Amino acid sequence: MRHLLSLFDLTTDEIQDILKLAAELKAELQAGNRVAHLANHNLALLFEKPSLRTRVSFECGMSQLGGHALFLGQDVGWGKRETPKDFSEVLSEYVDVIACRSFKHETVEQLAQYSSVPVINALTDYSHPCQALADVFTIQEEFGELQGRHLVFVGDANNVSRSLAIACGKLGLRFTLACPASYQFTAEEKAEIESGCGDFEFTHTDDAMQAVADADAIYTDVWASMGQEKEQKQREQDFAQFQVNEELMAAAPGHAIFLHCLPAKRGQEVTDGVMDGTQSRIIAQAGNRMHAQKGLLVWLLNS
Repeated sequence: MRHLLSLFDLTTDEIQDILKLAAELKAELQAGNRVAHLANHNLALLFEKPSLRTRVSFECGMSQLGGHALFLGQDVGWGKRETPKDFSEVLSEYVDVIACRSFKHETVEQLAQYSSVPVINALTDYSHPCQALADVFTIQEEFGELQGRHLVFVGDANNVSRSLAIACGKLGLRFTLACPASYQFTAEEKAEIESGCGDFEFTHTDDAMQAVADADAIYTDVWASMGQEKEQKQREQDFAQFQVNEELMAAAPGHAIFLHCLPAKRGQEVTDGVMDGTQSRIIAQAGNRMHAQKGLLVWLLNS
């Protein structure tokens, strides 16, 4: 029985197996076949934070696989009406897998500690592995091979960029984080990522124009994530020169694609012209959340 709390939990071969399953399941669906690979299986969606893509992609994906998803919000009293240990052990008696979207990473770790079924991190402040799986799947669909491709993340060292860096390190992509120096990963955080990825080209820079000069994919995220609202004004000032706009995209190769995990604040971290432009793959990327997670679910439950 395996958990996915961060991409450190998977080997390179295992990530590739999940991506292969995702591609097969996507092709199967596009051909009009909805095979019940997970018939009679139940997925619990345990969410502390609001969601569109994560909730709907897991619910619809599980349905397409012949299983069932149950959404569990704050009303179930997780960590309030009873201890996390009791809650986790009881929930494990009912369902086959749990996807948890939580504020703190420690909460998901605690859930996995007491759960007797696989736990999937559907987002924490530390990691967003499901998003990163969908992202590399999207890049793979675009270019065929991942090895040697260059992903530039224009934004701060957050849960999304951390997960992307790990995915790149395990799959042979170059990764560059372009942001003000004070928002980059600390030396310890960078070392942690590199230690789990073998031979990995991981670069920090405060020059976004230079960073994208040989980029295959340019990625950004909101400047202030949920829980950072008080920092919004300061971050708007600090990141003013790091907007992904037409000028920045023009500095990249013509084949470069644009990615965003969404939701976006149009006019801040990215312009409408880039979001809706010919290089944008944001809708395919969002759609691939479901396909990548279907691959993950089948891999976890059928391994």
